[in-house]
Amino acid sequence: MEEELKCPVCGSLFREPIILPCSHNVCLPCARTIAVQTPESEQHLPPLLHSRGPAPPAAAAAPGATAGSAACLDSECAAGGGGDHADKLSLHSETDSGYGSYTPSLKSPNGVRVLPLVPAPPGAAAAPRGAGPASSSLTCPQCHRSASLDQRGLRGFQRNRLLEAIVQRYQQGRAAAAAAAKCQLCDRSPPEPAAVLCEQCEVLYCAACQLRCHPARGPFAKHRLAPPPAHPGAPGGGGDGGGGKGAGGGRKLPTCAEHDLENYSMYCVSCRSPVCYQCLEEGKHSKHDVKALGAMWKQHKAQLSQALNGVSDKAKEAKEFLVQLKNLLQQIQVTCDALVDALTRQKAKLLTKVTKEREHKLKVVWDQINHCTLKLRQSTGLMEYCLEVIKENDPSGFLQISDALIKRVQVSQEQWVKGALEPKVSAEFDLTLDSEPLLQSIHQLDFIQMKCRVPPVPLLQLEKCCTRNNSVTLAWRMPPLSHNPVEGYILELDDGDGGQFREVYVGKETLCTIDGLHFNSTYNARVKAFNSSGVGPYSKTVILQTSDVAWFTFDPSSAHRDIVLSNDNQTATCNSYDDRVVLGTAAFSKGVHYWELHVDRYDNHPDPAFGIARINVVKDMMLGKDDKAWAMYVDNNRSWFMHCNSHTNRTEGGVSKGATVGVLLDLNKHNLTFYINGQQQGPPAFENIEGVFMPALSLNRNVQVTLHTGLEVPQSVKQSKLPNN
Repeated sequence: MEEELKCPVCGSLFREPIILPCSHNVCLPCARTIAVQTPESEQHLPPLLHSRGPAPPAAAAAPGATAGSAACLDSECAAGGGGDHADKLSLHSETDSGYGSYTPSLKSPNGVRVLPLVPAPPGAAAAPRGAGPASSSLTCPQCHRSASLDQRGLRGFQRNRLLEAIVQRYQQGRAAAAAAAKCQLCDRSPPEPAAVLCEQCEVLYCAACQLRCHPARGPFAKHRLAPPPAHPGAPGGGGDGGGGKGAGGGRKLPTCAEHDLENYSMYCVSCRSPVCYQCLEEGKHSKHDVKALGAMWKQHKAQLSQALNGVSDKAKEAKEFLVQLKNLLQQIQVTCDALVDALTRQKAKLLTKVTKEREHKLKVVWDQINHCTLKLRQSTGLMEYCLEVIKENDPSGFLQISDALIKRVQVSQEQWVKGALEPKVSAEFDLTLDSEPLLQSIHQLDFIQMKCRVPPVPLLQLEKCCTRNNSVTLAWRMPPLSHNPVEGYILELDDGDGGQFREVYVGKETLCTIDGLHFNSTYNARVKAFNSSGVGPYSKTVILQTSDVAWFTFDPSSAHRDIVLSNDNQTATCNSYDDRVVLGTAAFSKGVHYWELHVDRYDNHPDPAFGIARINVVKDMMLGKDDKAWAMYVDNNRSWFMHCNSHTNRTEGGVSKGATVGVLLDLNKHNLTFYINGQQQGPPAFENIEGVFMPALSLNRNVQVTLHTGLEVPQSVKQSKLPNN
């Protein structure tokens, strides 16, 4: 709460806080330092373009001052008066005041510049003749909105007595808590009172122990030392607040700022401020909407309590989220520790095996070296001895030893058998896997790939799922704190009749709309995610119901260019004397559907045609002349059914201005029926029709027709409508 009780200018606890028009608070002494007074003749000029006049040599900027700071002084340096005019401040540059140097500006914690008051010199010149009255203004240091001061100056702003009382209680509580807090490192009994709290170490220190155990250097240089925390039982420290008094509990009632002898008793709703009876009788609030002060107090308290409940709920969610994050930290630590332990154990096993293999091979190689060296030395000695024997010229002596010598040489030669001069071991390790692939595998280790698993179950966002006509829209998202990567989603939909699911979308989007479904049908939908590791589980199944009846308009994108649509694409006319075709925006393949077309204008007895068609119907001739349309064309006396330019079932009764033509498409019975002014026109026009059909109309410039959709099926054919359509 302490941050709420600090002035945004000086950064200290509020002193005599006042309420600015923007609802922010500022200390009264700080308000005096940031108020700006500008002569009337200069208030419309930019700050840096105000006329200064020639500056005397003594008015030069102090050494080290920049041009920016000099310009700042011209608009911000203050010279304050005294007495009753202390709230009306005049600010001058060093040129205006005659001073050649200035006191450096201060800065508050939020970066607002605060310039110290500079008293005007005793012999300051009066304002030039002709200069208008000064207009004072104050800029809020938080939202930077400017507020003009009237003749009352800063006294025109209301004093925030409630905030002042809370600051007073808080200071008392903090002082009591600081007196109660004891140093945690003192050897004395009892310990000394704590002077500071290290927020990083979470230890209370007295002044002596802080200097001895927690110097402001080395690793402690970046630690933040704060005042001791408020004691739970102290006022303002989380307890009862002890020092505060309730309304009417002995605290002096505030008096009206304009009428010192009157207490506030009413609340002006228009001005949003408390007023007294004298303000209502004589002041500007006489014609304003006012209410009882106590009633508005209770009402605003209830509103604040309700708003606090919302904030409290969010704070509760934030605490639960923090607990979840802390648990996640623990899970991450446990997972990483388990992984490190497993790697360490496996490393120890592999190192043991490698060490044993190395020692064994080194021993074998050294034994082979020693053996080979010994044999080589023996063979060399035998060879040298034989050479000396051969050099002798005594035949009888030679023959005495030659047989035995030849046998020794032969035995020595036989000892160098095949493989004797080959290493008994290789440099490679005789492990269960080849060392080269092992090294490659070690270099290619990727923790992301090692941790990658199939994605979790997607969550359907039911608040975003909806149906419109014969289309459905589905939305989903991944659960929070899900770290497994997702490469895409697979959306599946059944056939609207309890059949098998089929894939209708595969991609990365989390929102999908499926068009062209059956009307008055129930569809089941589900979604799953996939990545390089595989496909995750299905989400819950959502049930979607398409509209019972179709709502549609004429389709401007597929209409002939001579067709003119208006009334939100529900009214059609034509620019040509030839017949032109326009289709509806809906497509039907199942169920029973009925719509009507009202004849708004009918001149010179034309032959408009009404019916259904495929999407690729020919659009520059009468509907029904090709094999892609089924229609009834009608004049003012009679009608005909037409398909593939074949005219059938001439029926008496035509249309005129104001007539209504109804079209009934029954795809359960696979037939098409027409109505004029509510009466069936002839027998069912066409039978055994199957496929996908769109409402269609052809007309010329002598006819204007308005489409009406979303209608109930005529009572005479309702029995043909199946319940699951």
